[in-house]
This record gives sequence, structure tokens and C-alpha cells, in this order.
Amino acid sequence: MAVKIRLLRMGKIRNPQYRIVVADSRTKRDGRAIEYVGIYQPKENPSLIQVKSERVQYWLSVGAQPSEAVQRILEKTGDWQQFKGLPAPPPLLVAEPKKSRTEVYEAESKAAAGVADTKPQTPKKSAKAESKQAAAPEAAAAKPEQTKAVDPAEPNREAVAETAEDPAGAGADAS
Repeated sequence: MAVKIRLLRMGKIRNPQYRIVVADSRTKRDGRAIEYVGIYQPKENPSLIQVKSERVQYWLSVGAQPSEAVQRILEKTGDWQQFKGLPAPPPLLVAEPKKSRTEVYEAESKAAAGVADTKPQTPKKSAKAESKQAAAPEAAAAKPEQTKAVDPAEPNREAVAETAEDPAGAGADAS
């Protein structure tokens, strides 16, 4: 009996999710499997790959042949290199654990009330946004600054606002 390690498709129409299975080569793609040895979800960011390494090593050692897609997955996890005796690949990217909604809500409410000194963590900006911000100072340096004529009789409002004390206390009327 020829045994293959291949993908069994699950999930919805545009959301493929796969199980990595050991199956007889003559069965259908989504047919009966001998053993389930992992999962692969390509739509996650980064892709979710979980493999039972010891079971995959066993099946490879007894002659099971991986399909091309499964072989690429095993190369990413390092199981193929371990089977062939090659050096291990770099580690996989792993998604950050999600914070619970209650923790995020409590942190934001404390920050809004002024109780907590720390602000809630915001998601990192994309590389595209960072590159635009990095290019902006260069573009500003290339263009001459456009300033309007300042009347010496009129005081600078920002400077006056910073130095003036708030008579109502703690910005009661500033909104």
C-alpha cells in the first residue's frame, strides 16, 4: 500500500483550511485518512502551521511520501530537514497573542480617566506609512518654508497660551 502525506481541504469557499493527513494514495483528496498529523491555515496572518513532528518523522521513516505542498510546509517547520539530516531553517513567524477585550477596555478607561500613567498600546504602523513619514521630512527640507508675515504688535498666541494660567483650573472651559 502506497502511503502519502497530503492536504485534506476543509473550510469555506474563500477561506481554505487544511489538515495534514496520512492517507492511502488511492483514496480521494477529502476521503478517509489513516492519521491526522497537523493543520495548515493559509489565510491567517502569518499562516498557521501546526505539525505533530514525531508522527511525521515516523511516517517519513516508514516510507510515506509527502505531496509537494506538504513537503514545502515540512521544510518551513524543519521536519523535512530533520528527516534528511540537513541544518534547521529559521523559526516561523508566530502571531502575537490577542489581548482579552476586558483588559483592553479597562486599560483604555483608566487612561481616559487619568488614573493610569501608561497609555494603551496601539498597533504598529505599517511599513508603507512609516516610509511616507520618513520621506516627509526630506520633502520638507527640499521645499522652502512658507511663512506668513508676523505683525510684531500681535503676540504669538501659542506662547501666550502656554504661559497663561488657567483661572478655572485644569482646563475646565478648554474643549
